[in-house]
Amino acid sequence: MMTNRILAIAVAGLLAGCTSLPRSGPDQHVVGSGAAVTVGTGDQKVGIDYALVDINSAVLSHISTAPEGSLSKGFGATRDGIPDIVLGVGDVVQVSVFEAQAGGLFIPADAGARPGNYITLPSQTVDRQGNLSVPYAGSVRAAGKTVSDLQIEIASRLANRAIEPQVVVSVSQSHSMEAAVLGDVNSPKKITLSPSGERILDVISEAGGLSAAAAETTITLQRRGKQATAAYNTLARNSAENIYVQPGDTIIVRRDKRTYLAFGVTGLSGSFDFEDSDLTLGDALAKAGGLLDDKAEPRAVLLYRNESKSFLANLGVDTSRFKSETVPVIFRANLRDPSGFFAVQKFPMQNKDVLYVSTSDAVELTKFLTILNSATSSVNNVANTRDTIRNQ
Repeated sequence: MMTNRILAIAVAGLLAGCTSLPRSGPDQHVVGSGAAVTVGTGDQKVGIDYALVDINSAVLSHISTAPEGSLSKGFGATRDGIPDIVLGVGDVVQVSVFEAQAGGLFIPADAGARPGNYITLPSQTVDRQGNLSVPYAGSVRAAGKTVSDLQIEIASRLANRAIEPQVVVSVSQSHSMEAAVLGDVNSPKKITLSPSGERILDVISEAGGLSAAAAETTITLQRRGKQATAAYNTLARNSAENIYVQPGDTIIVRRDKRTYLAFGVTGLSGSFDFEDSDLTLGDALAKAGGLLDDKAEPRAVLLYRNESKSFLANLGVDTSRFKSETVPVIFRANLRDPSGFFAVQKFPMQNKDVLYVSTSDAVELTKFLTILNSATSSVNNVANTRDTIRNQ
């Protein structure tokens, strides 16, 4: 009876003495009791609903169908193919007028009928209203027209005054048919588009190519108040995503440095880079030093990320209680199952994933037994001291 009493006192003393043990900061109980106002719940729950999904063959069969960024869906090649080369405000053009014989509007009578019966007007810029000024034809609308359409328009206006006029329009400088390439390329610039048409990867190449790893690069296309983003590798793998560039487009090339966090009983904890390759869950575990076999619970390798409702619906998950279009998901891998190692080598990591390896229940039991052993040792020491005093 006395021994049990001493044991209880020793355990209480051990627990009370924890506050005096060395620490790197204030005790959580001191922080809580010292707060003027506490915002939260008494049980300290975060209050975020999430779905728990075990990684198995069914999940792996759908994981590759997770939606990716797309340019073709927003700016499809069927609607916006090779752009027509049309004139625009700021373009510099030169107009030449040919007449069939001398004595007409532009060719003097003494010139005779010989090749070269033409005049070339001084170069001029399409003005802000989109017009050109041609003698005897007046102000001619140029913006939005092709070169051939503009030639026909000027010739028709001169037909009543000139002798069988023929008109040739040449573009000296084109500013309306430009696209800008910015960001992580070696030579950001404005690029003049040609009649043959340039695709996204063509203009990136003309801007010197990427200055960052392809696997970490995204392409954002801005066009007429809309924008869409896709991974560079998506454009490289899928020709349908490598759409034609249109005049006035802005292509922004960005390096999106991909990282993931690893916590728990792995060999290493912290933030890890994907670098220039795609990673699977197995690769990520290996980069983090693997599982500590004397502490880790192989059945509880957890991966935290947000997934779309559509992806979870394909897995048969009821997402009705989630209001947002993205759902917090914890994917759980069981590495006690031999086939689990095949699964983690097929499960792709995503940018900003959080990897956590749980501690084994046996480790928690060991911690408890260690504390109990310390308390028991304290009781024995007290009992030995009492016997020594009694024998003196």
